Amino acid sequence: MPEGLDAWQLIVSGDATLFAIVRLSLAVSLSAVLIATITGLPLGAALALTRFPGRTGLIVILNGFMGLPPVVVGLAVYLLLSRSGPLGFLGILFTPLAMVVAQALLVLPIIAALARQTIEDLWREYRDELAAMDVGAAGRVATLLWDSRISLLTVLLAGFGRAAAEVGTVMIVGGNIDGFTRTMTTAIALETSKGDLPLAMGLGIVLIALILLINAGVWGLRVWSERRVGA
Repeated sequence: MPEGLDAWQLIVSGDATLFAIVRLSLAVSLSAVLIATITGLPLGAALALTRFPGRTGLIVILNGFMGLPPVVVGLAVYLLLSRSGPLGFLGILFTPLAMVVAQALLVLPIIAALARQTIEDLWREYRDELAAMDVGAAGRVATLLWDSRISLLTVLLAGFGRAAAEVGTVMIVGGNIDGFTRTMTTAIALETSKGDLPLAMGLGIVLIALILLINAGVWGLRVWSERRVGA
């Protein structure tokens, strides 16, 4: 297949356009996951360890938002950041920053909901022990987060996969501007529609390779951690 050979040629030769798109995609997705992690892990821990009126409803909403359509998130962020929106004065619509905000909102429910379940399951196991040692709230959260760190890495991985594979949200708030806000997924969609299959296939190969590489790294870290504990 000639297009496949051309795609590999773009990758091997270090095509500037292809790798500029890859760098932007990684910067946006990793930044979004970082923001969602900083916000979502404490939220998940708080829901796991506290009881308050409306907690069940909040958990149901959070779980439901895990499947929130990306275009709905993109539309909401667009309305907030548009010139007539409440945050329009920031002037960040159709910039990478707007894409980071949109992806962070998309990933946040996934990280918070899965972290809550992970920490709550571990809390049931450790509750009596931590209560006997009279560990405070902050200490409980720190202990549970540390002991569930490998499982939480899988949670973060799920968040990254959601962000990296997303098209609709970043296209709405980023505008898919060549050389500025074009990510791997939006570029694949555009180049395929234009008939430029080598670039689209090259980006697809790199995207799959990155996802597999990150997954392999997390799996290797998990195996290494389990071996250390077993030793």
